[in-house]
Amino acid sequence: MTVSALHHRALLVCALGLLAAACADNREAVELPEPASGHSVSVETVVDGLEHPWSLAFLPGGDMLVTERTGQLRLIRDGALVDAPVSGVPEVLALSQGGLFDIVLAPDFTASSLVYLSFASGTAQSNNTALYRARYEGGALLDGEVIWTSQMDKTGGAHFGGRIAFMGDGTLLLTLGDGFEFREEAQNLANHFGTIVRLNPDGSPASGNPLAKEDGALADIWTYGHRNVQGIAIDPQTGIVWAHEHGPRGGDELNIIEGGQNYGWPIVTSGLDYSGARISPFTAHGDDYTGPLREWLPNSIAPSGLAIYRGEAFPNWSGDLLIGALAGQALHRVRVENGQAIAEEVLLADEGARIRDVRTGPDGLVYVLTDHANGALLRLSPAD
Repeated sequence: MTVSALHHRALLVCALGLLAAACADNREAVELPEPASGHSVSVETVVDGLEHPWSLAFLPGGDMLVTERTGQLRLIRDGALVDAPVSGVPEVLALSQGGLFDIVLAPDFTASSLVYLSFASGTAQSNNTALYRARYEGGALLDGEVIWTSQMDKTGGAHFGGRIAFMGDGTLLLTLGDGFEFREEAQNLANHFGTIVRLNPDGSPASGNPLAKEDGALADIWTYGHRNVQGIAIDPQTGIVWAHEHGPRGGDELNIIEGGQNYGWPIVTSGLDYSGARISPFTAHGDDYTGPLREWLPNSIAPSGLAIYRGEAFPNWSGDLLIGALAGQALHRVRVENGQAIAEEVLLADEGARIRDVRTGPDGLVYVLTDHANGALLRLSPAD
């Protein structure tokens, strides 16, 4: 199907959804059993005083870098937050959900000192998601440059995506949102709304992107039909690319990401519009769209941050997915087998904190960032 045909089909289906009458939220909650062989967890605060922290990266030698959505990059050294922010950060659009997003070290960081930052750029009336590359040396970013900007000029401060993950071949994946007000564009391969792009380290389109063969498609698009992907991670043992995305009212998804696939938004979704109306009459993905392994219904947990646990501190968690929840204010541990989510444990619910990011540290412990004006970096260790 051509880009044009897909776009017109999306518009038609969205129109059908908008014409649907507001409906009672009678979707059943999908509960999974708790995974066996869990660990009792001890939680300690590493640092607090972070302003809406968004992402965490571990530097060789034990230092950590934390992005703050408001536009600062902070350094944690010897368990303490350094007062002065890291210099050389690009100017960001700190508007609603927009700001400074992910930070990821280049795979060859020990030789190149390169780091990658994603951020919202532009103005309230005209903005994009962008990718920035610089060298990190001595508490500063040097020789920084914007190497990629999305072709999705939009208004408002919602649904930027912004997660980064490096693949085994050295290319990187960057997630993009649908811009909230532009959801039908997630089926249009002529722009970046609701896509995941695959890029070379310099920001150019990576070769072999299967959708580049489509008439009118952008050459860097890897997958499409997403709403707002705020978690992506690649399992170092299996190479599987995992991602989750926000649904509207319910319908958050956990997906395996494979190049060339259409994940259906907004043609297929179990989520409801915030008005209570159905977005689409279709909830089954069928053969044309790739369906999720897990949906959270009837309420959204608002997932953000994703890690595949492969450390030694929690041996019974090996291969499990760790997912932060913003609205759900918890950390979810999901066990998957044979392409199915089979069990789920909810952790940190008693903390009362929005979890923005989750990472496995070099020490095998789990680190999470809480999304608050006085946010914190928490460290989870086994209590047993």
